[in-house]
This record gives sequence, structure tokens and C-alpha cells, in this order.
Amino acid sequence: MARPRPSAFNKVKTVAENRRARFDYAIQDVFEAGIVLRGTEVKSLRFGDGSISESYAEVKGEEIWLVNSNIPEFSHGNRFNHEPKRPRKLLLNAREIVRMHGAVARQGMTLVPLSVYFNERGKAKVELALAKGKNVRDKRETTKEREWKREQGRLMKDHG
Repeated sequence: MARPRPSAFNKVKTVAENRRARFDYAIQDVFEAGIVLRGTEVKSLRFGDGSISESYAEVKGEEIWLVNSNIPEFSHGNRFNHEPKRPRKLLLNAREIVRMHGAVARQGMTLVPLSVYFNERGKAKVELALAKGKNVRDKRETTKEREWKREQGRLMKDHG
């Protein structure tokens, strides 16, 4: 029997976050994936460097790759330093990969990284979402809803 998944992932230290993704995409499912990193990449992430704002994930065969994520070179690295924008392999269960592949191929969904973080065991993880792109009208509705929630909070604070 499968182990139940936690509703929220245990994030100890968040390194990079893609805040724009929640505005641009309607998020369906969220997965936790490991990343295959080289030594200097891990050191650079531990210092808090890294960006996933322009990155995305793609399915190639039976593997998922994180493309266009930027982990800058380690300052004390030597000739064995890494390439900052190289594609990085993501580690997921085979069942999750098949599910993502089907959603991307059939339903036209996108794999969007939401955040890069270290878990309680010190492993670098990516929070990956299956998402569908929003159109302009949906984005406008999201903005209106956010502003209304803010206004509600102000009213409750004044009258509460």
C-alpha cells in the first residue's frame, strides 16, 4: 500500500521562489522532486543564490528536466565549477512521470517550478506544479479578488 503524501512539503530553507507562477498559471497539482546537482551547485544554493523565475520543466522520454534555471557559479569554485543555466534532471517516481507526461501531452498543461528549497534532511528539492496558463480575463479576476480580500481585511480591522 502506498504511503500517504503530506499536504504541505516540509521546507526548512527556501532558496528561490517563482511568485509570478501563481499569477500566470492556474495550478492543478503540486509535486516534490529531487534535483541532480553537482557539488558547486549545492554550495551556491546553500548560500541562497539561484533563480527559477524564467524556468520550466519538460518531459524528455521517461525523464523530466528543469530547463533555464539559474544557479550562479560558486565564488570559491575552481576549474570544476558548473554551468549556471545547464538543464538539470529531476527525480520523481515513475508513476508521477507518466501522469505528468499524459497531462502535458493530452491536456496541454505546463510543468512550472514554484520553489527550490532544502528539506529537513538537507536535500535540495523543487516544488513542481502541473498548471494551465491563464488568459487576460482570468488574471484580471485574480487581481480583483486579491484587492477585495485586502479591502475586506481593512474593513474588518476598522470595524472589528
